Amino acid sequence: MNLFLITKTLHIIFVMAFIASLFYLPRIMVNLAEAEKANEGDAVKQRLILMGVRMYRFGHMMFGIAFIFGLLMWQGYRMSPDYLPQAFATGGWLHVKLVLITLMIAYFTYFGRKLKAYAKGATTLPSSTALRWWNEAPLLLLGIVVYLVLAKPF
Repeated sequence: MNLFLITKTLHIIFVMAFIASLFYLPRIMVNLAEAEKANEGDAVKQRLILMGVRMYRFGHMMFGIAFIFGLLMWQGYRMSPDYLPQAFATGGWLHVKLVLITLMIAYFTYFGRKLKAYAKGATTLPSSTALRWWNEAPLLLLGIVVYLVLAKPF
């Protein structure tokens, strides 16, 4: 089987796992803000905090593995030009994609740190409505990234 396709498949799988955590972490925080507003018990809040911290850790691991496979695709053609095409070495679309991925990582890290600070009692959460709006931001970024990868417009 083609080494490039295996690498690309694994990259996509781990990117999907990271994106799932990117979508779910803010949703956990929405539930946490609503639990705080409704004055639900500490058990509910602690469960949501535990879920959020685990999701944050999972997302970081998935991103790290996706990053490694992305580097293999990006630089692998130099080591094995017969198996890995040079499709990722040129084009401005890749630079824009990497900037958007950096924004996604910053977004994910911000919410993870906000959750950890809340768990330590250092801060309060934004309203559930504000968190719901923030929850939609990665979808827009993901749509642009997918378009850039498929169309390679520049």
